[in-house]
Amino acid sequence: MSAERSSYKGRPFEPDPVKTGVGRSFEMPSFSDFRGALCRFLSYSQPSFLKRACTDAPHSSFGYELLLTNGHLRYQQNIIFDQLEFSLPAQKWTCLLGPSGVGKSSLIRLLAGLHDAAFGQVSCIDHKGQSFPPLGHVAYMAQKDGLLPWLSVIDNVTLGARLRGRKKSPEARRLAENLLEDVGLSNVAAARPEALSGGMRQRVALARTLFEDRPIILLDEPFSALDALTRIALQDLFAKLLKGRTVLLVTHDPLEALRLADKVMVLSGRPASMMEALYPQGHAPRPTDAPDILTLQGQLLRQLAGDTPYHG
Repeated sequence: MSAERSSYKGRPFEPDPVKTGVGRSFEMPSFSDFRGALCRFLSYSQPSFLKRACTDAPHSSFGYELLLTNGHLRYQQNIIFDQLEFSLPAQKWTCLLGPSGVGKSSLIRLLAGLHDAAFGQVSCIDHKGQSFPPLGHVAYMAQKDGLLPWLSVIDNVTLGARLRGRKKSPEARRLAENLLEDVGLSNVAAARPEALSGGMRQRVALARTLFEDRPIILLDEPFSALDALTRIALQDLFAKLLKGRTVLLVTHDPLEALRLADKVMVLSGRPASMMEALYPQGHAPRPTDAPDILTLQGQLLRQLAGDTPYHG
């Protein structure tokens, strides 16, 4: 890579130009405080659209590699990881496994620019080897769906654009409608989130992530609260709709990682480091009962055994 890597320290993202002086307790004492309070509330809920820059970034048909160097996180007196390095190959799925408390969620929040304790150099690399900061190229989808209960499904999908001050347009609404059709929710576009099941809410969150149209997608355990059948169905849907993007999925489930990933990484040890990556064969999503997948699942479970987590 000929270009110099850009430094990008993770920190809470505050949408510009909105002032965000309201505290963590989300209240709306007056309408004039609404927008600032909303953005502060959302910054702690971590919905995917907050990871976008306020201006559109060019979309490359070649995709982007995402590179971390010198990743560091300290919790109290303990170093959780230090000088951590890895890359996410362009237009491929990478899954990250590790014991609870090893620092997986902190790591993905570092990549998303949402962690104020972890830091490191995060760079996008294009097909020519040129390096540039990730802002404007990354969307982040957290464990919780972050849907706003007073907005309809379709307004939740388009909320990122509204917070950036964009006026409603027929084109944006058509895009949102098409995405809801893609995730099988066109019939509930006017519904409130309270009327949806957990799986439906996650599909709305996926549509919101796709609405941002970022080439790099960071997913922090989006299926963890779902039953087994819903989880498998959504894995298949995510694999279909995120094809051609650079994806990082954090998960506790080795089988889920092996179904979806082109590359499987395990974060392990204290301080944590990346173990040798696995590269499952065949096209995702893979059958859950494939013999080679079951063999790799056993290998991953053995790798994951024996670590002591931190509780940060």
